[in-house]
Amino acid sequence: MKIEIVIGNIVQQPDVDALVNSANANLRFGSGVAGAIHTAAGPELEQYCRRHSPIALGEAVVTPGFNLPNPQVIHARAASYINDDHPEKYLDLAVANTLRAAKEAGIRTMAMPAIGTGVFKFPPELAAQIIVHGLLTRAGDYPEIELVRICVGDVQMRDVFEMAIAVINHDSV
Repeated sequence: MKIEIVIGNIVQQPDVDALVNSANANLRFGSGVAGAIHTAAGPELEQYCRRHSPIALGEAVVTPGFNLPNPQVIHARAASYINDDHPEKYLDLAVANTLRAAKEAGIRTMAMPAIGTGVFKFPPELAAQIIVHGLLTRAGDYPEIELVRICVGDVQMRDVFEMAIAVINHDSV
């Protein structure tokens, strides 16, 4: 599994099979990544999500991409860092379930945001550590997943994720 960190808009990643949405329990249109994905996918995604929610903390579900160039969307529910108990556990579970859902749906490439760092208020360094560790330690279990592209909004967030990769790779040597 290759992990790329890019600065860019997640809905402008037409070359991947799926986008990962940092979702709320009801898979509803929100701000940030969820809002961008729902806006680009069109109202059909909102209608579909109403019929397939709520989802539990840490759960991930796959929906069609509708008007997106990507055939599918994986909605992963992280916990609120401030309001929920054990938010780190649920972010790791969301990463694990995203990989499981991707495998089950035949998804080989995906673009993922910095899950939890927006409205869920995860500190970026902690979120990056959990996400990268979750991807790298599970990569061997998912050989069919070729690429996870983590899309971030700025240089600082890119640097945080690149540092997390460097630290985890160094620790595993």
